[in-house]
Amino acid sequence: MRSWVLTMLLCCIALRPTFADAPMPILRQWQVEGVGRQALVCIPTAATKTKTPVIFAFHGHGGNMRNAANKFGYHRLWPEAIVVYMQGLPTPGQLTDPTGKLNGWQKTVGDQNDRDLKFFDVVLASLKKEYQVDPKRIFATGHSNGGGFTFLLWAERGDTFAAVAPASAVAGKSLPRLKPKPAIEVAGENDPLVRYAWQQQMMEAVRKRNGCDAAGKPWAKSGSLTGTLYPSKGGTPFVSLLYPGGHAFPDEAPALIVKFFKEQTG
Repeated sequence: MRSWVLTMLLCCIALRPTFADAPMPILRQWQVEGVGRQALVCIPTAATKTKTPVIFAFHGHGGNMRNAANKFGYHRLWPEAIVVYMQGLPTPGQLTDPTGKLNGWQKTVGDQNDRDLKFFDVVLASLKKEYQVDPKRIFATGHSNGGGFTFLLWAERGDTFAAVAPASAVAGKSLPRLKPKPAIEVAGENDPLVRYAWQQQMMEAVRKRNGCDAAGKPWAKSGSLTGTLYPSKGGTPFVSLLYPGGHAFPDEAPALIVKFFKEQTG
């Protein structure tokens, strides 16, 4: 009996996920038109020799790169990927913070002199120069205002990405420029800030643009999150990832976002 219990304990330890091999976030800095910009970057050791996927992750309005790295944890979930947690600058919010005291991202083309689109371009160019970036596996994801910026990147730099994952966000004026692209969207059914009805309309619009089937099918479930897959004959599927919560980013979402990203790299 004792040996059976010991065997079961050893099996549980072996199956327990480990983050020992996850790269540590390193502070990187760039000059973008004379303005200092920062990001926490996680680089796997093989990135100088092997084609490596890249995830760009964007915090919400009022957030920062350190909280994003802790909350999202994409570098722990996919340690073989380069992960870039970008740092926003003080920006007037669309729904809150009208005076722009808190960090955020530009909302539309031309807003803030396109400083964040330029920031993205500079960072991606530097990564391609220093590492073996896989051009077929570049991804973007963000929450709230960061999700809105993810939509903006989809609209303005769409050919760069293999897939995108906005959360608690809508595309706004970027919608007409979205080209078919594999996408997963996280939405809280009781979101008091970015209302769920707005997000429903957004998800329906994306499904149409992606040429998805009208009927979805179960994709994945984790905790309170339920994913529904809408296949596309054109290879641009959409997944709605819904939870009965508010505007906060659910803890289970990053693992499912990584799962979706990996499914688009076959």
